Amino acid sequence: MTAVSKLLGAGREIWAVAPTDTVYTAIEKMADKGIGALMVLEGGKLVGMISERDYARKVILAGKASKSTAVADIMTANVVYVEPQETVQECMALMTDKHVRHLPVIDNGELLGLVSIGDLVKAIIAEQQFLIEELQHYVHGLA
Repeated sequence: MTAVSKLLGAGREIWAVAPTDTVYTAIEKMADKGIGALMVLEGGKLVGMISERDYARKVILAGKASKSTAVADIMTANVVYVEPQETVQECMALMTDKHVRHLPVIDNGELLGLVSIGDLVKAIIAEQQFLIEELQHYVHGLA
């Protein structure tokens, strides 16, 4: 089983906004980076998450203006996170249980990065492909 820390990779950037930034700034950054969620950092510490889903439900459907609404007003403050040693399978189970699509990875209070459901699915597919290839080698070795 793959530990989630292996999915973070070296040099992977952490995309974030401040709670005082506008929702417009957050959505603009998500669009620019091609991502669906951002961590909200204050003083280097994780204080929340903001996603496209938050925008759709808490700004658009609520009739708020994205250029005058602060990230803090719509972010999810009680962030579900994982530690680096947790497995891909444990992360998938947590995402399913908590209905989230992104998990920050935190080690001893230090934010290491973020994994998405897409990252986890890719890891599971790669692991299954490896097992299939190993089984094929084994079967061909017996023939």
